[in-house]
Parts: sequence; structure tokens; C-alpha cells
Amino acid sequence: MYKILAKEALTPSTKLFRIEAPDVARKARAGQFVVIRIDDRGERIPLTIADWDCKEGSITLISQEIGATTMRLGTLAAGDVLADFVGPLGLPSEVENFGTVVCVGGGVGIAPVYPIARALKEAGNRVLSVIGARCRELLFWEERMRDVSHELVVCTDDGSHARKALVTEPLKEILQSGRPVARVIAIGPAIMMKFCSLTTQPFQVKTIVSINSIMVDATGMCGACRIEVGGQTKFVCVDGPEFDGHEVDWDLLLARQNVYLKEEKQALERFQQGSRT
Repeated sequence: MYKILAKEALTPSTKLFRIEAPDVARKARAGQFVVIRIDDRGERIPLTIADWDCKEGSITLISQEIGATTMRLGTLAAGDVLADFVGPLGLPSEVENFGTVVCVGGGVGIAPVYPIARALKEAGNRVLSVIGARCRELLFWEERMRDVSHELVVCTDDGSHARKALVTEPLKEILQSGRPVARVIAIGPAIMMKFCSLTTQPFQVKTIVSINSIMVDATGMCGACRIEVGGQTKFVCVDGPEFDGHEVDWDLLLARQNVYLKEEKQALERFQQGSRT
């Protein structure tokens, strides 16, 4: 059993959990993820590691309440326990002194981009960050991102906070400015990562994206997370979760995200019905 040490509501639909998992915390690196189950009959869900504390022996996860399992997770409190907590999984982010890097976080993608930006800054890079959300109430960790960035641009789609823009707009402006950007890291919804990759492609700046939302088994056995990268089949859980965004077949990925929509809807309806009775 893995104890929830603390819980915090970051937005109306986004919760932070600090989980006691000393073995995972000792080995965690930026870009990796864990797979959790709430109980022995629960669904396995992947969550990217947002932070860790080796001394406390804890892992910080951020979950957005979308489906039945994440909504159920959101009902837990400090002191509750998780049945399974497996990790760290996946290949860690490539961290070295590239020069100037741009880290882009969209929505809940701000959580996984944070430790990557921190690691890149510690490695000597100049870190320019862009974060955004649909509106002010869905934005979080602005100050955390400011602390690990040399420059930070904050956007909201509706203009309710900071600059009214999609994250691709300041990203394009940075690239057009002539700054020698060596690498872009973009994490968020698949459609956002697709358009960040399209934005950087004309500038020939390597763009890294993180894709973990389509994983099921997370061991390379089930095949549910297979994608096409550079014309080759890759498994997100063991070959990723990070890939070159210019080589990802985004249309195929977006189509595969819809494979279990019917089952996800049914599970959510059952959860909502149970919570009302």
C-alpha cells in the first residue's frame, strides 16, 4: 500500500498528490512516469512524475479529473492509500547543456514539463518557458515555472490571465526572433503538441514531445500504446514516453486516442451514477 501524504486542489479539476514511495523517489528522473491502481480491481493509469523528494521518500503526481478513475482518485484524501504504485517507468528526458531551450507546457502538461525545465536549467541551459491553459482557473504552477526559467510567458486562451494567446504564438515569436534555440520541449494535449511540432518544423529546431495518455499495460506487452515515429512502430511505454515531434504520425495518434471512447464514457457514467446513490 502507498500512502497519500498530502493532497492539494490546484484547479477545480486538477489535484496534486504527494505519495509515499521511497524506492521510486530514489530512482526518479525528469520525464519518467508511474502507473498506479487505486485498489486491486482498479484500472491502471499512467501519470508522469511532476516532482520527487528523496529525503522524504515521496513522489508528486498531478491528475486531471477526466474519466472514472481520475475522478475516483480525486475523492481520495491524505491518509488514504493506493494499492499499486509502479515506477519509475519509461526513458528519462535527455538532459545536457544544449544552449537555449524552450519548454512549453499546456494545461496539465505544465506538471511534467516542470522537472524537465528544472533539470535543463541545472545543466547550464538558458530556459525560456511558455505555459498556457484555457482560462485562469485552469492554470497552475506559474511561480514554480518562473523559478526554473530564465524567461516565462504565460497565456490563457480566453485572455482571463496574462496574455491572450495559444502557446504556439509566443513559441513562434521566439523562433522568429533569431535566438539560437537548440531544442523545444512541448508537453500537453496531443493536439497542442502536434501544432507545436508544426510550428517548429520550418525552423528545423528539434522538438521533443511526451506521449503517455494512450498507455494501458505500460510494460510493452499489450500494444495499446503503439505509435508511428519516423515510419517505424514504437511503444510509448518502453521506447518513450518522449519522441521527436517532427517524426510522430499525429493523425494516427489522435485516431488511436478515440479507440476506447465508448468504454470510457460507460465507465464514467457508472461512476457518476454510483456517486449519486
